[in-house]
Amino acid sequence: MFVGHLALAMASKRARPTLSLGWFVAAVTMADIIWPVLLLTGVEHVRIAPGAMAFTPLVFESYPWSHSLLMLALWGVGLGALARWRSRATTADALVLALLVVSHWVLDYITHAPDMPLWPGASPHLGLGLWNSVPGTLVIEGAMWMVGISIYLRGQRANAVGAIALWSFIIICTAMWASGPWSPPPPTARALTWFALIGWITVPWAAFADRRFRPR
Repeated sequence: MFVGHLALAMASKRARPTLSLGWFVAAVTMADIIWPVLLLTGVEHVRIAPGAMAFTPLVFESYPWSHSLLMLALWGVGLGALARWRSRATTADALVLALLVVSHWVLDYITHAPDMPLWPGASPHLGLGLWNSVPGTLVIEGAMWMVGISIYLRGQRANAVGAIALWSFIIICTAMWASGPWSPPPPTARALTWFALIGWITVPWAAFADRRFRPR
């Protein structure tokens, strides 16, 4: 899941309006931000197998440190503590961020094949496999995305710079997600890893746009 994660970030900003959207995007994408770094260092492993699932050619062979339920809970605690230190986040804000980090496992459990670990080591691997259905993925995740955007925008307005920044973010993320099943697979796992590092840009991009939004 991709835009489904971002949908939760945008909806959560409405509930905790004093925090920048950048913190929420960092929370919901924490697993995917850490993942390419661990791939580059050889700690985790992915394989490209066209046809493995209808929505993606990726086979996630090992990613317990970035995507297991236990580690995401720990990453969430760390992000919450960082937010308390670096911003005006309250304890409640930090708790919401921690829960959003864990939400990544829940949403990936819905979409992935049974490859989601509960903890590093000898863990069961779970997954409901929504990605086996392209229409199902587009409808469910797309609906989440539209709802998340509408919740974020409700009662807010921005200057021209903010509007351009936000809508370019939305359009590019939507295009990357929706084109996935029809795009050629990455040539190598290494190329995929370097491309995945682009995900780091989403955090400052969202924060930049959010600074220009104000209540009506």
